[in-house]
Amino acid sequence: MITDSDFRPATGADVDTLVALYNGAAHWMLRNGIDQWKPGDKDAGHFERRIAEGEVWLLEAGGRAVGAYELWWDDIPAWGVQPPVAGYVHRLMTAHAYAPTGAGRAMLAHGERRIAADGRQLARLDCLSSNPRLRAYYEAAGYRVVGEEPAKEAADGSRYGVLLLEKPLDRPALAPTAAPARPGGQPPL
Repeated sequence: MITDSDFRPATGADVDTLVALYNGAAHWMLRNGIDQWKPGDKDAGHFERRIAEGEVWLLEAGGRAVGAYELWWDDIPAWGVQPPVAGYVHRLMTAHAYAPTGAGRAMLAHGERRIAADGRQLARLDCLSSNPRLRAYYEAAGYRVVGEEPAKEAADGSRYGVLLLEKPLDRPALAPTAAPARPGGQPPL
C-alpha cells in the first residue's frame, strides 16, 4: 500500500531522475498508441524551473523513484486567470515496469491532499482532447470535464486542444508531507 511517507519533494539532485521518468512514460505512451508526450520534450531545465517555481513530488518504492507529478498553484495557459481556489496537477508519470499497482491514483490522491491542505477547494488538470483513455482514467478518479481550451500553446508555438477537468475536495484536518517553501517566500504547508 502506498502512503504519504512514500512521497518526497523533488530537489535539484532529482532532475535526471525526473527526465528519465518523463521519457520512460513518453516511450510507454508511444508503444501503446497514445499520442500525448514525446520523448525529449521535457529536459533538465524544465524540471529545474518546476522545482524552483512550485512543487514536484517523487513517489518512491523499493528504494527507487517509481513516479512523479508536478503541482502548480495556477495554470494560466489552460485555465486563464483564476481566483486561488484550485491546485493544478501536471505531468503525472510512472515507471510502468517498477511502479506498484495504483501508483497513478496514489499520486493524484497525494496531490489532492496537498491542494486541500492549502485551503483550496478544487483539484484541476487537463488532458489532450484527443485522448479518450486518459479522460476516462481521470473521470474514474472523480474528475469531471468542465470545459475545453481548444488552442493551448505548446512550447514550440503549436496549438492543441485540452479538456479541463476538476474535482471538488474535502479539507483535511492535517497537512500531508511537508513541502519546500513556495515561490514568493510563502511558507511550506
